[in-house]
Amino acid sequence: MRLNNLQTKKENINLSNKLDKERIPEHVAIIMDGNGRWATKKGLPRSFGHNKGVSVLKEIIKVSKNLDCKVLTVYAFSTENWTRPFKEVDFLINLFEKVLKKEISEIHQESIKIKFIGDLTPFPNSLKSIINSSEALTKNNKNFTLNICVNYGGRQEIIKAARKIAIKSSTGKIKPSDIDEQLFNSELLTHGIKDPELLIRTSGEKRISNFLLWQLAYSEIYITDVLWPDFTEIEFLKAIIDYQSRNRRFGGIESLSNESFEDSYYSSLSKND
Repeated sequence: MRLNNLQTKKENINLSNKLDKERIPEHVAIIMDGNGRWATKKGLPRSFGHNKGVSVLKEIIKVSKNLDCKVLTVYAFSTENWTRPFKEVDFLINLFEKVLKKEISEIHQESIKIKFIGDLTPFPNSLKSIINSSEALTKNNKNFTLNICVNYGGRQEIIKAARKIAIKSSTGKIKPSDIDEQLFNSELLTHGIKDPELLIRTSGEKRISNFLLWQLAYSEIYITDVLWPDFTEIEFLKAIIDYQSRNRRFGGIESLSNESFEDSYYSSLSKND
C-alpha cells in the first residue's frame, strides 16, 4: 500500500510539472458517469457507487480549486434519470439532501458559490428548501463556483428559452431582429456563466447525453474509460494536459508554417480573376 501511495504521489508530481499554469481552463464541465456500473462490477448495490461518486466529487472540487479553475459544472441528475428504478431515484434524491446538509458549511467556508441548474419543481420540499438556503448562503462567495445540474436537460432548456423569447416578441417587448446569441444566452439557465472550455466524460461513453447543448458548442471534449468512482486527481490532471495540447481554432484554421507562400498563392489567384 505504501509503495502504491508513493507511486501515486510521484505520478501526481510528474503530471503537475507538465501543466501550463497559464492555460488552466476557467470552466470545466463533467458528466460523472459510471457509478452504477462500478458498483455492479464489484458485486455491490448501485447505491454504493453513488456514495463513492460523492467522495470523488469532493476531491475533484478541491483539485479544481487548487489549480485555479473558476467554475466546475457537474451533471448530477438528468431529466431522463427519472426512468430509473424508483428505489434508485429515491436514494439519489435522499443522497442529494443528506450530502448538502452535511457539506454546505464547509463549502461556504471554502468561499465556494453553489448553484443548482435545472427544474427543481418535482423535488420534495425538504430538498428544495436546503437547495434554496445553500444558494442564498453562498451567493456572495467569489473564489469558486460549483454548478450542479439536477433534473436538467439541454433540449428542455433551449425550448424554455425559445418560449420566453417568443412571448417577449409577441407582446412587443422585443423585435425579431433583436434576437441574437447574446439575447438567447440571457434566457438560459446558465446566464452569466462563461461557457465551458473543457467537457470531461467518464465511463467511455461517446455522447453528451443532453447536457449543455448550447453551451458546449466550442468546448473541447475529453473522454476517459475510467468510471467516475475511480476518477482521481491523476485522471483530472491528464484531462487538463490533454486540453492544453489542443489548438482551439473556433472554426478557423491552424497557424500556417508557410504563410508567405499562402499569401502569394491567393494573391496570384485574385490577379488571374
